[in-house]
Amino acid sequence: MKRNLRVVIARLGMDAHWRGSIVVARALRDAGMEVIYLGNQLPETIVDAAMQEAADIIGLSTLSGNHMALAPEVIRLLREKGMSGTPVIIGGTIPPDHIPKLKEAGISEVFGPGTPLKKIIDFAFSCN
Repeated sequence: MKRNLRVVIARLGMDAHWRGSIVVARALRDAGMEVIYLGNQLPETIVDAAMQEAADIIGLSTLSGNHMALAPEVIRLLREKGMSGTPVIIGGTIPPDHIPKLKEAGISEVFGPGTPLKKIIDFAFSCN
């Protein structure tokens, strides 16, 4: 029996916003994915949770501008721990000129404010 996609979702660092990450987490859950919601976490904890939960995808949420430091750190730690094949997506308020840099660092996709939930769901399923 094939298990559902398992997605670990976290807000990067001490980012105070929560609404977008909760909306996306619920949409992924309603689409049939198993969602492990971590709330605010630092890269080490996010990667440890992804390993423990055998995550298929990691979703990061940011609004505070910490994404250029913390998201690449998540990628670095995944590579260091042998999970470089785990896709990492990020959502939030991200300046357009940061998107190519994030993708170059290894982020699979970036979703800005107003992205249709179906687009995020479809992308997550395409990672399987």
